[in-house]
Amino acid sequence: MNRIRLGLIAFLMVWMGSCQKKTEECTLDAELLGEPLELEITRLEDEFFQAKTPLDFAYLLEKYPEFADQFLEQDLYLSQDSLISNLVQVHGDPGLRSLYDSVKVEFEDLSWLETDLENAFRYIRFYFPDFKAPKVYTFVSGFGSDLLVSEDMLVIGLDYFLPSDHSFQPDLPIYIAERYQREYLVPMVVLAISSRYNQTNPQDKTLLSEMIYYGKSYHFVKSILPCTSDQFIIGYTPEEIEECWANEEYIWSHFVENELLYETNPFEIRKYIGEAPFTDAISTKAPGRLGRWMGWNVVDDYRMNQQVDLAVLMGEPDAEKIFRQSEYRPRRPE
Repeated sequence: MNRIRLGLIAFLMVWMGSCQKKTEECTLDAELLGEPLELEITRLEDEFFQAKTPLDFAYLLEKYPEFADQFLEQDLYLSQDSLISNLVQVHGDPGLRSLYDSVKVEFEDLSWLETDLENAFRYIRFYFPDFKAPKVYTFVSGFGSDLLVSEDMLVIGLDYFLPSDHSFQPDLPIYIAERYQREYLVPMVVLAISSRYNQTNPQDKTLLSEMIYYGKSYHFVKSILPCTSDQFIIGYTPEEIEECWANEEYIWSHFVENELLYETNPFEIRKYIGEAPFTDAISTKAPGRLGRWMGWNVVDDYRMNQQVDLAVLMGEPDAEKIFRQSEYRPRRPE
């Protein structure tokens, strides 16, 4: 495999070069979307903010036991009375009620979310017939939790997804907070669901294994949401995506020249996989998590070349096999 050896200086010189990624026409499968699927979004924020007395909250905890157990984590409290006392106090806080009012204004209508989730769940069920749509709840947690995704229940903390210019914002680094927009919401949900089907080899502690794991996750989301921009799947800006494609060969050469694919040092792996504003091991102009993006490219090539079903891809735990059979080669800028 011939690779062009380039140092950091050369990389920095070409990094800002541009390459327009081709966009393909996208249409959803009308027949698949016509399959019946029942989904109803229950707006728990309304019920909890309308509650006033301990008796009101006790009723809600009994009405939604899964929510009380998994989201409110009532087992962590000394007693249910202790949880109820906390809920009464929290929901009487003027700041939280103001946040709730803001959410009600911004998300008065959730028909778009219901439609997008229904479509996503239909696609998942097509590839994985055992999939059952979970109960869907929304909530305002005061930035306590953004998403809870289990087999039976999905809880969405709507306060996390207020517009970026809103006065209420979660206490997150800017490069992460920028991804908490409504366009990212359904891709985040699908990404979380992907872990249910993403089989791995727990003995494989290499960077390659991490790259392939995330590559399979992003490929899953793109397969379930085929008309969704890569921006809302991986969380790069369009400009960052364009620059990554323009410099794919140089990014890949960094992994190869530094013999990183079989690296097992978790501190080294984190440089390329972990959340960060940029991948400084390559360049401060390179977006973070570049190892995940490279893994996505490898997985795309594997599925294209091997023509396997999505369920087969997700059930393949051998990262080395996926890498070898992908016959991955960086695309050259046009």
